[in-house]
Amino acid sequence: MPNIDKPLNELKEYLGCSPKPEDFDAFWDRSLQEMAALDSSVQWEDRPFPASYASCKSLFFKGIGGSKIHSRVALPNPLPQTPSPALLFFHGYSGSAPDWIAMLPYVAAGFTVVGMDCRGQGGLSEDTVPTTGNTLHGYIIKGLDDAPEKMYFRNVFLDTAQLARIVMGWEWVDQTRVMVAGGSQGGALALVCASLVPEIARVFPQYPFLSDFKRIWDMGWDKQAYSGMRDYLRRFDPLHEREDEFFNKLGYIDIQNLTPRIRGEVRMAMTLLDEICPPSTQFAAYNKITAKKSCMIYPDFAHEGLPGCADETFAFAMGLLEK
Repeated sequence: MPNIDKPLNELKEYLGCSPKPEDFDAFWDRSLQEMAALDSSVQWEDRPFPASYASCKSLFFKGIGGSKIHSRVALPNPLPQTPSPALLFFHGYSGSAPDWIAMLPYVAAGFTVVGMDCRGQGGLSEDTVPTTGNTLHGYIIKGLDDAPEKMYFRNVFLDTAQLARIVMGWEWVDQTRVMVAGGSQGGALALVCASLVPEIARVFPQYPFLSDFKRIWDMGWDKQAYSGMRDYLRRFDPLHEREDEFFNKLGYIDIQNLTPRIRGEVRMAMTLLDEICPPSTQFAAYNKITAKKSCMIYPDFAHEGLPGCADETFAFAMGLLEK
C-alpha cells in the first residue's frame, strides 16, 4: 500500500501533537453563551426552482460580529405534518453551498436540507469582523494577532452551531434527527457543528481540514490550504521566537480538540494519499471521538472525489428515517 504518512496501524492510534490551550473548554463555553444571546434576525427569500416537491429558499441570519450569514434551504413541499429529519451541508474551502440539485434527493426522501455559505468565502455570507494583520494566503491566520475571539474560524464554527440551532427550532424538524455532512473544510465544519451542538444525531465528514496544525508544520506540508501558516511565520516571526504561542493559539480552532464533545454517531471517510489534509491529521480528529463511530478508508485516494462516498452519505442519512 502506498504510504505518505505514518503506517496505518500507527494512524489508528495517533492522537495528534498540537497543543490544547488550558482554557479551551471554558473558551468554547463562553463562545456558545455569546452565540446563544444573539438576535439571529432570520430572513427568508424565495428562490424558484422547477421541482414540484421542493420549496427552495435563501435564509439569512445575523451571526457573530453582526455578519449576515446566508444559507440555501430546500424544504419538502408540502411541509411534513409531523417532525421530520434535517440535513446540514458544509462546503469546502473558498466554495459555497451546494446547488439545489444536490439537495433534492434528500428532500424527496422527506428531509429539510440546508447548505451554509461560510462568511467571506465563495457564497453570499459576509465577514464583518475587523482584525489586525493579513489574510494573504488564507483565513487560518485571520485574527491571530487579536484576542482568540477575533479568529476567523472561531466565528465560522459558531455560525455552524447557530444555524443548527435555528434549524432545530423549526416546528417541522425533529431536533433528535439532524445530520451534518461535508468534505475538507466542510468535513471539519460537520465535526465542529456536532461538537458544539451535541444533540446532532449523525455526522458524515470526509477528509477534514483544520486538524493538528503542528503536525502539518512538522511534516512540511504547510502549503496549499495551509500556506497561511508558513507565510505568517516568515513575515511576523522569522526567528520563531513566538512559535509556541502561535500553535497554542491555533489550538482554539483545532478540530481535534473539539471532537471529544461529539455525542452523535459518526461515519467518516479518510484518504491515505492526501497531501492537503494528511492522513495523520484526519485520524487525530477521528481517534478522539468517543461516540459511536465507523470509518471508510481509501488507501489509493488523495483529496478528491471518492467512489461510493455520496451513496454512503445518503444511506447513512436514510437511517434517520427509520427512527
